[in-house]
Amino acid sequence: MKKILLIEDDPKIAEIERDYLEANDFAVRWLTDGKEGLTTALEGDWALILLDVMLPGMDGFQICREIRKRKEIPVLMVTARQEEIDILRGLGLGANDYIMKPFNPNELVARVRAHIQRYERIMEHSGQSSPIIRSGILEIQPDAYRVLVRGEEVNLTHREFEVLTFLAQNPNIVFSREALFEKIWGYDALGETATVMVHINRIREKIEPDPAHPVYLETVRGAGYRFRK
Repeated sequence: MKKILLIEDDPKIAEIERDYLEANDFAVRWLTDGKEGLTTALEGDWALILLDVMLPGMDGFQICREIRKRKEIPVLMVTARQEEIDILRGLGLGANDYIMKPFNPNELVARVRAHIQRYERIMEHSGQSSPIIRSGILEIQPDAYRVLVRGEEVNLTHREFEVLTFLAQNPNIVFSREALFEKIWGYDALGETATVMVHINRIREKIEPDPAHPVYLETVRGAGYRFRK
């Protein structure tokens, strides 16, 4: 039985989430405090973390940031904050997806299951050999999970690495945001394609000599993005 860590301080919301997840054969550990939630997230072997944004002790953004320094397991944020800047902030910090309160519990379960399946597929294929990609000052080592710029290693999140590697393995081909979302996130449009733009911008900040004038990850106006090689 796959284990879900639920960090939510609203008992009514948490009980709904827990009941529906347990009814679908997930084991759920429920915590209400942000700091305790972070400690438990880092120590436990979880299939997915379901994370509220507004929490006592430490908010969901801080927790997500700290989790991403150590782990790449799926993080699904649950929030009542509908401002786009908050949503993009969570995605930019490494959250895999978000869902707005109030939500359909069946949709929540579907997203949880989709993210876990996607992560498991990635892990299953992680042992396959892929050639090193070199272009100018950039070097991508898919098997070693490393990116170097001028010989110095660059720290990318798991999702950033996936986006960059996919584009680099398909050079000079333009992919729309929707196509990238489907290829990288790997499920049927559960989530928001704006996360693609967030990840592209964060990758540029880390690998491009001048992020405002990218030479690797190009924007093709009205069409999408491509890796220029």
